[in-house]
Amino acid sequence: MSTLQEIESAVPKLSPGEVAELRAWLEDFCEDQLELTEAVKADLDEARRDIEAGRHRIRQTT
Repeated sequence: MSTLQEIESAVPKLSPGEVAELRAWLEDFCEDQLELTEAVKADLDEARRDIEAGRHRIRQTT
């Protein structure tokens, strides 16, 4: 069994609070892996334009 498979099988066993903690950790981890390249800057600019135009949704945090 691979590490990913082990993680996938363990996640459903977590409490809702642990899932929230895992999600926050993964979001921080993934964000830290990003490089601020020109493509990322362009994506950020597009996201800002979408927000200004009202094309967005808000994710409720727990």
